[in-house]
Amino acid sequence: MSNYTKSTNFATKDALASGNPLKIVKGTEIDTEFNNIATAVATKADLASPTFTGTPTLPTGTVAVTQSSGSNTTTIATTAFVQTAIALLYPVGSIYTNASVSTNPATLLGFGTWTAFGAGRVMVGFDAGNALFDTAEETGGSADAITVSHTHTATVSETPHSHTYDDVGRTAFAFGSTSGPDFNSTQTATSTTTATASTGITVSNSTTGSSGTNANYQPYITVYIWKRTA
Repeated sequence: MSNYTKSTNFATKDALASGNPLKIVKGTEIDTEFNNIATAVATKADLASPTFTGTPTLPTGTVAVTQSSGSNTTTIATTAFVQTAIALLYPVGSIYTNASVSTNPATLLGFGTWTAFGAGRVMVGFDAGNALFDTAEETGGSADAITVSHTHTATVSETPHSHTYDDVGRTAFAFGSTSGPDFNSTQTATSTTTATASTGITVSNSTTGSSGTNANYQPYITVYIWKRTA
């Protein structure tokens, strides 16, 4: 944008003596002034719905009309609009987390009342079907839960069993007269033997579990947690 600057000082002509040729207002002087005015006007913005080019800079403290919440037009946003938009992202009951800065979000964000939340606890999703998790901000569990070191006892029931076998024998011929051999008798003997066998079974059992407090923690990482209360 350029400003209008006069090329001819017409007021000084009045002080000149009559007959001085500089006292005369020339048409070219007037034409130059009108051109200067036209150039300056053409580079100025209109008051109503102006279109800026380049990199416009607004004065510090400029006051503008704040747009309605949720507007997604290309209108210029005021600080009030931005603050309201951020506040909508964190309604009352919202959780704010930060991995390194412990400053209260009221200071960081510029709105709301915030209190430290969930110290030493992890968060779990609401579950209407589980009595442990069916109420908002319901708490449970224990930081001092103990996983007991324990063993298991194995009992083996073994039934002994027997094997039986027969030993059968026959006697020799007996001679009764000198006229020849005479088949006198046949004798059969049977003996029964029983043996009992046992199967050797070895059972080994190892101790498992870990005794002591703080043995049940899931993998975790510590952050600062805040809840907006107002």
